[in-house]
Amino acid sequence: MSNVIRRDPRAQWIARNRLHPLHQATVETEVRGPSGLIRKNPHAVGFIGPNGIKRIDRLAGNAAHTTVRRSTSQEAVEVQLPLHTVEQAEFYVAVVVDLVGGRLTSHDKDVLGQGHQLVNASAQNGAVVAVVFAGSDSDIKEQGFDLAGADRLMVITGKEYDGYSPENKIAILQSIDLAISPRHWLFPDSQAGGHELGIRLAARLAERAATGVWKVSADQISCRGGGDLTDISRPLTRILVLAEECADPVDEFRCEAKLMPLEQAPESISRIQDLGPVSVDPSQIALAEAEFILSAGNGIRNWDQFHAVATQLGATEGASRVAVDDGFMPRERQVGATGTWVSARVYVAVGISGAIQHLQGIGQCEKVIAINIDAGCDMVKRANLSVIGDSEEILQALSEKLNQQKVVDDVA
Repeated sequence: MSNVIRRDPRAQWIARNRLHPLHQATVETEVRGPSGLIRKNPHAVGFIGPNGIKRIDRLAGNAAHTTVRRSTSQEAVEVQLPLHTVEQAEFYVAVVVDLVGGRLTSHDKDVLGQGHQLVNASAQNGAVVAVVFAGSDSDIKEQGFDLAGADRLMVITGKEYDGYSPENKIAILQSIDLAISPRHWLFPDSQAGGHELGIRLAARLAERAATGVWKVSADQISCRGGGDLTDISRPLTRILVLAEECADPVDEFRCEAKLMPLEQAPESISRIQDLGPVSVDPSQIALAEAEFILSAGNGIRNWDQFHAVATQLGATEGASRVAVDDGFMPRERQVGATGTWVSARVYVAVGISGAIQHLQGIGQCEKVIAINIDAGCDMVKRANLSVIGDSEEILQALSEKLNQQKVVDDVA
């Protein structure tokens, strides 16, 4: 029997296939050459990111450093960003956020980032003021105003500001304008209220608002026009209604988010009565517009149970390409690069392994929850929260929990 250590072709194949169940254990073992000497394993350098792409840590000198980097990439690591302070502000940039569901949207964060760009473009010392409307303090669930870029935080609460109440909100904004005279008013160009408040405030202040703004420079702006087919350039105005991705959100520092009280709230007479939201069948909502999606993949076996849970949750149904090709879901419910690109606030993937086309289609989703039996699949790596187990058992437990909660709500 020869003492020469020979190569294992199967082990080398597993090392090249990152989707193989034994891949991780294989690449982390010591590699020996034909002479028996331990050699550096090039396949162990780097780590798999949340989108399934391998990343390489250039600062890592050995496999031990790489292992530490890989573990920290999968766990939430709190990073303390430097604090940006504004002691005495010479001017203000007011940002009225939508705060959908009590939390800042990605659109809100883009507008706050644009506010800091306007402040940085000036030679004076300015501050970004985030104006928040809510029915009560408990309705505000956002805890990251400082990380989003709010130097000052002005919170306006009251039943008269809950729901659709543009007249009451405009009265407050007009009083803020008289109190601090913001150099610029920024609003998200959204259906959640930002667009309407922006043009209403411009009419109240007898100024001209710029809508669909996607690019802002020191003295000029670019707006979308002609059904988003042309760009319109015009001088920088005081009231800007900004499109999504108008600027990069703040991510290099944190702000004070110091509370800035409004001395006196004006009295206003509202001629609009909000009767509450109209119930809409989630199955009639287009995937591109849905905020809560329950999506099914090849791991679903009990489709009646899946449809029943989607109805209980009030979620819009989606599916992977495999489920659509097999005829379990219609083509308009396919999520992914070859189907519909979605931007839901919550996306629940049940039994979806996570092909690259599917991961591309959910790239704009804020929170992704994965339910899968395979703990090493790409969807689990992408997800913010993962539940590992049989999808049918998990959906059954979820359905029972929802039924219990419904009984408690009916009794209350």
